[in-house]
Amino acid sequence: MALTIRGLSASFPSMGNIYIERNLDGNYEVKERGNPNPIAVAPTQKQAEEKAKQLDPNIRPDVERVRHTDKGEPDKWRAK
Repeated sequence: MALTIRGLSASFPSMGNIYIERNLDGNYEVKERGNPNPIAVAPTQKQAEEKAKQLDPNIRPDVERVRHTDKGEPDKWRAK
């Protein structure tokens, strides 16, 4: 599988468990479980979700909740 962002291409094997979490700078990181380094970083959660879908269209990443809702609060996870 290949991904091109800002003119740079990278190849990845089939992705394992992918998750999206907010970093200390307020950006959103797309990460694979077991790898501390982000695969991609985006300024918004939606853009991070789109980047995850570019990596694997069949993926359903776990997404960190970043606000209080009637269904959860920050630091809770939801499948997207």
